[in-house]
Amino acid sequence: MGETILYIIFVTGLLVSATGVVLMRTPIHSLLLLVMVFFNAAGLFLVWGAEFLAMVLVIVYVGAVAVLFLFVVMMLDVQRLNFKFNQYTGFSTILAFTLFAELIIAVLPWKTWEKAVDVIALPIQKMTTNTNSIGNYLYTQYFYIFQISGLLLLLAMVGAILLTLRDRRNSNIPKISKQINREPRDTLTLVKVTFKQGIEL
Repeated sequence: MGETILYIIFVTGLLVSATGVVLMRTPIHSLLLLVMVFFNAAGLFLVWGAEFLAMVLVIVYVGAVAVLFLFVVMMLDVQRLNFKFNQYTGFSTILAFTLFAELIIAVLPWKTWEKAVDVIALPIQKMTTNTNSIGNYLYTQYFYIFQISGLLLLLAMVGAILLTLRDRRNSNIPKISKQINREPRDTLTLVKVTFKQGIEL
C-alpha cells in the first residue's frame, strides 16, 4: 500500500513537472522544473528497487546536465521565450505528432512475456546487489557495446570542440610568453610629480 502511494505521488509529480517544463516561458523556471522531473524519476526508480539507477540519474543529470543547461542559459542571458510562427513551425508540429504516434504504436501492443513468471521465480544470490548485477552485465556480456558507446561520446565531444574552435592567429590577443617575459620598464613609467601640481596626460 505504501509503495502504491509513493508511486502515485512520484508519477503525478513527474507529469506535472514535465508539463511545466514545456509550458513555462522563462528558461530558468523550465530548468528548475526539469530538475524536479529528474528527482521524481529517481523516486520511481527507488520504488521499483533500482537504487543504482536512481543515484546515477541524480548525480549525472541533476549534478551535471541540468547545471550545464543552467550555465548556458545564464551565459546567453535569455530572459523570456517568445513563440513566433515561422517556416519551421509546421514541419516541427508534424514531426512531433509523428513521434507521438510512433510511441503510441509501440506501447499499445505491449504484452507480458508468457515465461516472465518463471524468470521471476529463478533463484538469485543473496549477496548480489543491483549495482553488482549491472556492472556484471556491462563488463561481461555488453563490454564491447559499452566501449563503443564511450568512443562515440568521445568523438561527439571532439566534434563539438572542433565546431566551436576559433582561429585566433590573426587576432590582437598578445602571446602568453610575451606577457610573462615583459619588463617593468615596458609597462610602467615613473613620473616625478611637483608639489601641488598635477600630471598632464
